[in-house]
Amino acid sequence: MLEQDQIQDVIKMYFECMYESDPDKARQAFHSNARITGYLPDGFHEMTVEDFAGFVEAQQPSPKENGEPEVLDIVSLEIAGDTAVARVRDDYLGMTFLDTLSFLKTDGSWSIYNKLFHVES
Repeated sequence: MLEQDQIQDVIKMYFECMYESDPDKARQAFHSNARITGYLPDGFHEMTVEDFAGFVEAQQPSPKENGEPEVLDIVSLEIAGDTAVARVRDDYLGMTFLDTLSFLKTDGSWSIYNKLFHVES
């Protein structure tokens, strides 16, 4: 499987963790030391993977169960050796996000090492 395909699979798992309110998919998509950081309308937020997993799990019923449309667009993806960065636009909890996802390949597998998020609308 191509590196690009492997990274896109991680991006899909990342989106599914939010769309399905699935904390296990969050833990699979992110490196254990990852940070999730950005601004929501109420201000600055910084989370660990466990914080983020708990947050997505708490969204009940899930966006999928609510019948919300799946909106995920990989805007760009650049790979440099065992690192990569992707810009991803997605809809979540009534907001459109532009996420910058940094990836690291460790032990043959890609994972998100850092997520910076920006609310577009």
